[in-house]
Amino acid sequence: MKKITVPYITALKHKQKIVMLTAYSARMAELMDNYVDIILVGDSLGMTLHGMDNTLGVTMDMMICAGQSVNRGRKNALLVVDMPFSTYESCPHKAYDNAAHIMQKTGCEAIKIEGGMNMSDTISFLTQRNIPVMGHVGLLPQSVHHYGGYGVRGRDDAAKEILLKDIKSVADAGAFSIVIEGTDADLSAEMTASVTVPTIGIGASQSCDGQVLVSDDMLGITHRTAKFVKHYDDLQNNIKNAFALYADDVRNGRFPDENYVYRHSPNK
Repeated sequence: MKKITVPYITALKHKQKIVMLTAYSARMAELMDNYVDIILVGDSLGMTLHGMDNTLGVTMDMMICAGQSVNRGRKNALLVVDMPFSTYESCPHKAYDNAAHIMQKTGCEAIKIEGGMNMSDTISFLTQRNIPVMGHVGLLPQSVHHYGGYGVRGRDDAAKEILLKDIKSVADAGAFSIVIEGTDADLSAEMTASVTVPTIGIGASQSCDGQVLVSDDMLGITHRTAKFVKHYDDLQNNIKNAFALYADDVRNGRFPDENYVYRHSPNK
């Protein structure tokens, strides 16, 4: 399989649906590498790996550590790393320094930042300096306190107008693709049609040019998931069953048996 590049992803609009999943470890990246176009090291690791209530406590070090691990496991998929909260919002120069640091340390091909019109200058600053940017509009998890929760975006005319301006400004600023999250389906379709770069939906619309899910969610590992998550397996119960069987074997002396021990056989 040929290594996937940023220009390749951009060229997929209207040609082929883009497949993206999150990963935080080398082994998970290795397992999904042949099936996805993009692997996202998402700041969702704050919740999935570290038990946080939201993404706001995720640090650069956490993202870099996970990004390095994922990079060791993937061979073909494009690697994108989320820029965590407070590492890019204050000014384009700070965003550049932090984005460059993430790329140098992880080996990723692109970074992802949240925001619409308010981030267009930063996106332009980065892309003009050869840092590929994946945009992210609609529901913005890093702005959860500003919006007072994770409600669906774009349900009234004023919000729709803002989101259409957001996605257009992000595309015009040079983003090579844009995530649309938690947005009214009809509006997501309109947003996708309004830009020339691919959109990747999560809780958005079938009309998006691709889809992304948090891998732990779609594998059925997490406690609770949003309406837009389809469970492709029930690993939570499978893992619990394996733990229960192991505990029972240990407590009843069935593990380890002779198949799982080392025993020296003296020479005769």
